[in-house]
Amino acid sequence: MATTTAALAPPSTSTSSVLLLRRLPSATASSAARCLGSPLPRRARLWTPRHVAVTSDVSSSEDVAEEEAAAAPKIGKRVRVTAPLRVYHVMKAPDLDIEGMEGVVKQYVGVWKGKRITANFPYKVEFHLPVEGQPKPVRFFVHLREDEFEFIDE
Repeated sequence: MATTTAALAPPSTSTSSVLLLRRLPSATASSAARCLGSPLPRRARLWTPRHVAVTSDVSSSEDVAEEEAAAAPKIGKRVRVTAPLRVYHVMKAPDLDIEGMEGVVKQYVGVWKGKRITANFPYKVEFHLPVEGQPKPVRFFVHLREDEFEFIDE
């Protein structure tokens, strides 16, 4: 691999770039230093209130307990997907249509640490997909809503 040194030009030494470099250490440098993240004096910082919105709990603990109690019997049940859904996160089978596949409900994620969270797809369902050329099936999880699957009677 041959390199040509003649093609590389030396840095520009024009008077405009030299003047710009000479002007930087003045008042412009202090504002540039602030933009680069140098700390401001304590009295120059703006005071911002840091209150957490969790202090005003909207849902009562009885409602959360009832929700957990209603979801507990569904965990461990076999389900079948009834909605036409495609998942793209399974590496061995990209663009996988899971309609009609059967799995097991592993977890209800609508409540976390005793508080209700806004989970759009609160049921975590585990599926096993047999893949050609592999001795064990691929295991993957999908989060679903309750209207996207039905329980299978065994």
